[in-house]
Amino acid sequence: MIESTPIEPKKPVPSCHEVASDNRAYPGAQVVALVGNPNTGKSSLFNALTGVRRSVGNWPGTTVEVGRGTTTLSGETVVVLDFPGAYGLDPVSPDEALTRDLLVGVAESERPDVVVVTTDATTLSRSLYLVAQLRERSTRMVIALTMIDVAASRGVHVDAAALSQTTRCPVLQIDPRRGQGLETLLDEVSRGLTGPCIPARDVGAPLDDDLALAEDRFTWVAKAVEASVTETEVTRRNWSDRIDALATAPVFGPLLFLLVMWGVFEITTTVAAPMQDALDQWVAGPISSGATAVLDFVGLGDSWVSGFIVDGLIAGVGMLLTFVPLMALMFVLLALLEDSGYLARAAVVTDRMMRRIGLPGRAFLPLVVGFGCNVPAISGTRVLADSRQRLLTTLLVPFTSCTARLTVYVLVATTFFGAAAGTVVFGMYVLSIVLVVLVGLLLRKTLIRRMGNDPLVIDLPAYHVP
Repeated sequence: MIESTPIEPKKPVPSCHEVASDNRAYPGAQVVALVGNPNTGKSSLFNALTGVRRSVGNWPGTTVEVGRGTTTLSGETVVVLDFPGAYGLDPVSPDEALTRDLLVGVAESERPDVVVVTTDATTLSRSLYLVAQLRERSTRMVIALTMIDVAASRGVHVDAAALSQTTRCPVLQIDPRRGQGLETLLDEVSRGLTGPCIPARDVGAPLDDDLALAEDRFTWVAKAVEASVTETEVTRRNWSDRIDALATAPVFGPLLFLLVMWGVFEITTTVAAPMQDALDQWVAGPISSGATAVLDFVGLGDSWVSGFIVDGLIAGVGMLLTFVPLMALMFVLLALLEDSGYLARAAVVTDRMMRRIGLPGRAFLPLVVGFGCNVPAISGTRVLADSRQRLLTTLLVPFTSCTARLTVYVLVATTFFGAAAGTVVFGMYVLSIVLVVLVGLLLRKTLIRRMGNDPLVIDLPAYHVP
């Protein structure tokens, strides 16, 4: 169900904060929050639990808003919130700050009733740092282990029972994409909603000593990993690593990126052309003829009504419909690249160019989104931590060629260049990239000089079938 589904009030149950859960956005409903590092399957789990489809990307910072949906547990409607990805409760970006605020920065009565932490089995030590911070507070928590199959291919095996004993909270192995382990997870969450909170973890370091406190957390994480993880030596690199040796290479990587983008535009223009012609003939033929016959029958064949309906509405809407296959193919191809994991490599490849204009590789995300639509691209600049980086990226986004311009490009290219239309459209996109770089360099040297330049830290997920 989706966010607009009404939620029936229910009797409050005892909470670990000794007050009834009463989230202001959902009065009377219990709330389950999904948290975890970026790219650990959190949004996929949200989709599987609620049926709400949302964008799932393979780079940090993709989810910058709170996803909301509902599911049913023991006959009761429960709200499920998908928090932005975060590596910990010490935020370094606005999306991590939002997660921290929603988890620990609000009144105790407004915090989630149960927190489900998605942890990547391939990088368990990094995922458990967030668990270590949450364990310093009395919280109902369930750990969901994801990427089990990927970890096994790398010789990493996680003992869920041993990890549960160490962390003192339920640990379950799930696969959100295939729907495996979801029923068990829901049962555990249902028990957590009515059960007591997990006692807070004993912290050996003083709370006012940040360095000592972080060291204490890392020590706890190391013990948990040592008790639950066994590794076997893998004699050869997996195919994902072998592809990355070429896809992220200094010279071949950018060339491959340009080749992939050229392929996207070439496929879009060549495959969509027959569909566009068919739609155009269908609108200009049977539909217009049928409408004209009906108007002639009622005596309005030569009136302004005929011009308005046939030459205005039908012709205008028909022209717009001819671009539907073009837009659909473009978004499908970009979604395939995104969900397969390649766009994370594209961020690495473009990081060097981005740094020349003072932007981190992370700024590649809103700029790529700008090729779809500039409005959400500007909104997506919030994933950048530095305010000047956000400002510069916002000024550069309008130079990217959005899909509204793509229709004009295709119209002009197919009219004047025929079979070379795909290459011409690709050239227009390359020109827009050149403009982004040149204007960025100009602004970097004039209006926006003082700006941070943090190193790029990004996950490279294993390639997989979308």
